[in-house]
Amino acid sequence: MKKEFVIIGSGLGGLSMALRLSSKGHKVTVLEKHSTPGGRLNQLKMDGFTFDVGPSFMSMTYELEELFKSCGINQMPVNLQELDPIYQVFFAQHKRPFRIFKDLKKLEEEFAPLEPDLAKKADAYLKRAGEFFHDTEDKVVKSNFDSKLQYILKLTGVPLKHLPYLFRTMWSEVERTFSSEEVRVIFSLVAFFLGSTPFQTPSVYSLLNYTEMRHNGYWKVEGGMYALVEALMKLLAERKVEFAFNTEIVKVNENGGKVTSVTDQNGKEWKADIFISNSDAASFRGQILKRKNFTEEKLDKMHWTLAPFTIYLGVKGNIPTLMHHNYFLGSNFRGYADTIFTSSISPQKPYYYVNVSSKSTPSCAPEGHENIFILCPVPDLRFKPDWADREELANNIIDDLSERCGYDISANIVTQKILDPIDWAKTFNLYKGSGLGLAHDMDQVGAFRPKNKDEQLDNLYYVGASTTPGTGLPMVVISSRLIMERLGKEYGIV
Repeated sequence: MKKEFVIIGSGLGGLSMALRLSSKGHKVTVLEKHSTPGGRLNQLKMDGFTFDVGPSFMSMTYELEELFKSCGINQMPVNLQELDPIYQVFFAQHKRPFRIFKDLKKLEEEFAPLEPDLAKKADAYLKRAGEFFHDTEDKVVKSNFDSKLQYILKLTGVPLKHLPYLFRTMWSEVERTFSSEEVRVIFSLVAFFLGSTPFQTPSVYSLLNYTEMRHNGYWKVEGGMYALVEALMKLLAERKVEFAFNTEIVKVNENGGKVTSVTDQNGKEWKADIFISNSDAASFRGQILKRKNFTEEKLDKMHWTLAPFTIYLGVKGNIPTLMHHNYFLGSNFRGYADTIFTSSISPQKPYYYVNVSSKSTPSCAPEGHENIFILCPVPDLRFKPDWADREELANNIIDDLSERCGYDISANIVTQKILDPIDWAKTFNLYKGSGLGLAHDMDQVGAFRPKNKDEQLDNLYYVGASTTPGTGLPMVVISSRLIMERLGKEYGIV
């Protein structure tokens, strides 16, 4: 029996959900607060330059293939291109950048003589991470959980050899394996730029090293990441999915344990049989549903990922020292990580990521120019609510980048835009500006994460980063599949 669905939010999770449902013949309406689809996976155009607003690459691209094939689309509608080298890292204490290769022999050459026998050490490290990944992927990442007990019982099926992963941090794992600070930092960067630090992130997330360096790698989308959203929108138009933009849901109306409709900021009611929220699964329960377990006081005590501070620069000239993906780090990784979460002032020597998509997609910038996207993870609005110093921080980062890449960027800026955590919070409904939602602490994963089915309302579900299985583009695609599994069991929807 065909159903009518309303999806709140058009991030990748919401769009994936709409594609799966509409491909089965269900009527789908997507309500989006923003004027364009994509959520954080959005696009910014100004003065002839085009930027990806948020994500600039992805891993586990086979999850995209699964999404399209499950919807009867056998040919990938976007062109994915693998990055090799994956990225390069600039350390403050070294004059040259270090390129990060999946080929471990090349990687060893890059770090000689800092880390003897790097290929052998990295191979063993990635082998352990890969075994953990494959032994837990279906049990933990790709499973629905109705209770914490069910989750714990499922964990007992994980081989005992992986038990130490649960009690060590990611940093302690790399510290046990590698001798040089630089290589330890390289193998823990994935935690830092996913909004946490390796000193807090459980060592189970070394599996991310496996996915980036061995299992699948990092990939970009030809034409920019927003090309994925455009491809999805084309497919959804063919399936007659309706969109209402500039539509923010402010109230959920219920009766008899079911949602009857949702009300937008203009007072209009939207009715459906089943509702799916692509808004943050934790803050939606607190701010919209007014649940006692998700009050602001309780939400503030949860562990959220760092907030994004982003700068979009159109720059005259070509900068040969920069690649598609670049990381700029200081010389005190531990000290920086220990203070960045809770600092009330902007970092004086910030760590940041730089994406130059014009290196691989020249159309993103006018000829003879570069488009530079800078992401600096900063404290969220719980700790730093005042961003009056945003211009100072931006200039600090641009000056540092100019010095380290050997090009006077500030003197060649054609256009510029800054988004601080307040902007991110307002634009994309991110709780206190947290860039990727809830962090992946052991008490915030699996059944300990906000559930993808509402506890009280039988026809309300959640898709996206702060529900099962977690944050990141492939994870939110998986989250849409998990909702389909629930709908199949609970409504007979196929």
